Amino acid sequence: MSYLNIILPFVGGLGMFIYGMQIMASGLENAAGNKMKSVLEALTKNKLMGVLLGATVTAIIQSSSATTVMVVGFVNAGIMNLVQAMGVIMGANIGTTVTAWLVSANEWAKFLSPEKLAPIAIMVGVIILLMAKKSSAKEVASIIIGFGLLFIGIQTMSGAVAPLKESEGFKSIFVTLGVNPFLGILAGALVTAIIQSSSASVGILQSLAAVGLVPFNAAIYIIMGQNIGTCVTALLSSIGAKKNAKTAAFMHLTFNIVGTVIFTVFAIVYFKVINPAMGLGSINQTEISLAHTAFNIGTTVVLFPLSGYIIKIAKKITGYQENTYDESKVLLDDRMLETPSIAVQAAFRETLRMGEVVKRALEKSKDLLFTRNKEDIVLIKEDEHIVDKLCSGISDYVIKVSSLNISEAEHQTVAHLLQVLSDMERVSDYCENITEFTEHLIDKKLKFTEVASTQLKEMGEVINESYVLALECFEGNDKEIATKVIEKETRADDLEITIRSKHIKRLASGECDSEAGVVFLDALVCFERISDHARNIAEEVLEK
Repeated sequence: MSYLNIILPFVGGLGMFIYGMQIMASGLENAAGNKMKSVLEALTKNKLMGVLLGATVTAIIQSSSATTVMVVGFVNAGIMNLVQAMGVIMGANIGTTVTAWLVSANEWAKFLSPEKLAPIAIMVGVIILLMAKKSSAKEVASIIIGFGLLFIGIQTMSGAVAPLKESEGFKSIFVTLGVNPFLGILAGALVTAIIQSSSASVGILQSLAAVGLVPFNAAIYIIMGQNIGTCVTALLSSIGAKKNAKTAAFMHLTFNIVGTVIFTVFAIVYFKVINPAMGLGSINQTEISLAHTAFNIGTTVVLFPLSGYIIKIAKKITGYQENTYDESKVLLDDRMLETPSIAVQAAFRETLRMGEVVKRALEKSKDLLFTRNKEDIVLIKEDEHIVDKLCSGISDYVIKVSSLNISEAEHQTVAHLLQVLSDMERVSDYCENITEFTEHLIDKKLKFTEVASTQLKEMGEVINESYVLALECFEGNDKEIATKVIEKETRADDLEITIRSKHIKRLASGECDSEAGVVFLDALVCFERISDHARNIAEEVLEK
């Protein structure tokens, strides 16, 4: 028996399996991109919602490791707390079972057998890819091609290891893994840690099971070890991150270790005492899928009520302590770039958060020239500092997103975000300008006439309403509200012309102090330009 003739096809099949899984997942993710934009909304829900979210996202991207890495990123960015993270981590373990069911489909759905369906799937996918002009059709083609490659990869691996059926030495290895649970768990953990994909390691196990090489008990222990090995990716990802992110990674590890310990005890009792014959019998691909699913769902059900204790254990390990919230911190993390559609949505939410800070500053600024509240001056300047930091950080992140493999629609969203960020930042700048005008009025003890104050207040209300509506239409992508913003901006333009004309007449007649009059005109310009930027935001929504 030539082991080289076994290893080379097996490695090639594994590569094809992983590549097929990746391009299928990429196609699914891009196709579901718009739907995944609502994912972050679910993060504010309860822990059960987190489980469902984790399972759904992992089923789409077909990697619990990638989901957990994203969770580490979310926690590090501060947009997900540890309780929410715990739910998503538990769900990720359930979602990763999808790949195993796809692999075993040639047993429970004969029409999906690789030799029949895979070549057809690849051919159909390639034809669509060559003929398609729309990005959505190309994404569908990627899904189909990836599906075919995945099946051919598993078939190649199974074919490569078929000669090992005659090797008593190889069989004895798996018998040993079944007799010694620790070795079985260790083997599963090491293989998964090396290739950093539990889906791929389960696929390897299924390819060996397809030719009758794997005893039932060994498979169970290996599967449990695979769940521990898949934690390595998140742990590596947390290196250099804050303690809260490290805690999320250790929550994943703790959860899987505790689940493995519990179910290993049950497995040992069952295979040693209750049904030894079953443990020594061969396992097939479908039974591996069943065992994998039962273990992950069972662990989640058992540990769901105890998740608070798992969080406490992980906190103890990392020495995590609650941190005070820094509003100027950009709540984005490069780990989220692993899933571009979610990274785009995260950037959108951060832009919206920045917009709320600007809204707060504008609300104070529109009255500041009249209230001359020194505390508000300080707060507006602090908000401007926050906005500058947020704008810089979000813009850098959005540029990173734009370099990823994202859909055309997401490219447009990224371009719109950059423009909206610029407009919001300019509004904040004008708010700071108003604080400077106010300080000048205070220092020089200047006052506006009652008529001038009334007119400027009216202008302030209009531009404030304009920006508030702009923020609303941006958040909801609401074209009807965007139209109202444009109407408000037109009103602001007309009002600016009227107020300027009347003010110049007052200056000419000596009704107003000339120095106060200059400040009045400067403030009027700031207000009008704020409405221009509100209109720009609305037009971005209309163009989108």
